[in-house]
Amino acid sequence: MSKFFTSEVSSPGNEFDNLRWITVKSKALHRRADVTVFVPPNPENENLDVVILLHGVYGSHWAWAMNGGVHKIAHQLIEQGKIRPMVLVMPSDGLYGDGSGYLTHLHEDYEKWIVEDVVHVVQEQIACVTNQSSFFITGLSMGGYGALRLGAKYPTVFKSFSGLSCITEFSQMAMFLEEGEFSKFSNHVVKRENVLDCLLANKETLPHFRFDCGREDILIDFNRKLHQSLNENKIKHSYIEHPGKHEWIYWQAHIQESLLYFNEFSIY
Repeated sequence: MSKFFTSEVSSPGNEFDNLRWITVKSKALHRRADVTVFVPPNPENENLDVVILLHGVYGSHWAWAMNGGVHKIAHQLIEQGKIRPMVLVMPSDGLYGDGSGYLTHLHEDYEKWIVEDVVHVVQEQIACVTNQSSFFITGLSMGGYGALRLGAKYPTVFKSFSGLSCITEFSQMAMFLEEGEFSKFSNHVVKRENVLDCLLANKETLPHFRFDCGREDILIDFNRKLHQSLNENKIKHSYIEHPGKHEWIYWQAHIQESLLYFNEFSIY
């Protein structure tokens, strides 16, 4: 029996590039929400690994595929034998304002949408994903903020996690929101979480994780500060800097590092 009142999936005859689209009535959001899914061709395993990719501010479920081409990058890595076949799941953040932060709000739970509804609808609608599949999570900018927090808080859901060009503290959302919107956003959020606090609070159960940032990125100093704080608190992690700015050129170039990293922790 389905966990959802409604869920609609794109017709196979109209799909392309191994992409599929799902619209589901989310219990966490109390409304419909969208998910783009990459399903590798002819999967032989019935319990494929799943990578959830979170988009940044202003974006939606199509951003990672249509702006980042991540499905093509994954397909190429699979064809080259560099990673095992994996399903890529790209949900919207719930479409609050310029970005929900993937946080729990007063009336909608954008965190629960990702860690429960997205996981369950993919298990229901994608045949090669089951409750035996391993889940990983990554994201860029606001999505990196979400991925690092949720990966730390839900170690029984995510086997590993990563972030690219991450917002690391709640207050940094103000850098990206429309003028006057941050105060409204703050008032709607139940708990204004910082990445370091989530990592420290779950220090004993943290899965393997990594993050990276471009040296010319507007968030580079915050990422360096997080890296330093993790070292000071003896939290094992991987942090890498590359040339690059806060833009799709950087994320296209470096998302494969997270896919390769997750492949190391595959269950099969």
